[in-house]
Amino acid sequence: MHGILPPRTASLMAEPRLLAIASGGGHWVQLRRLLPAFDGFDVAFVSTFDHYASQVTGHRYYVVPNASRFEVKGFLPGAWRAMNILWRERPRAIVTTGSAPMLVFLLLGRLMGARTLWVDSLANPERLSSSGKIARWIAHQTVTQWPEVAEAEGTNYWGSVL
Repeated sequence: MHGILPPRTASLMAEPRLLAIASGGGHWVQLRRLLPAFDGFDVAFVSTFDHYASQVTGHRYYVVPNASRFEVKGFLPGAWRAMNILWRERPRAIVTTGSAPMLVFLLLGRLMGARTLWVDSLANPERLSSSGKIARWIAHQTVTQWPEVAEAEGTNYWGSVL
């Protein structure tokens, strides 16, 4: 993942923890496509739907309330839940494919010393998403899945997950 995910330091040490987070729908599908990149990490997942847990068996799974600029009431309970999850997991890295409810994980995780990566959704072929524009100021690295968007927005393009 181009330097955002910290390398393992010793084979005898426990696998570093990675928090893979995404809202439902396409964000979740894109996050799951990144699973091979998480090899060598102890991965826990976070999303907004209970039933997604069955798609990541063998991993810890947490649910957070959904929130958006249209549903702001979910942000406060989501932030509280994010603090609890981050405190419990203590991830070395956080990777997200969005959307807005996951921004608080990036902010709090970064304050806790985790490396953070925002992968903007494939659904944004002309410009970064609203959340991606905010993530650019929070995450260690923000990437888009469209080379034209990377050039226009001054972000990175590492390829597409689909």
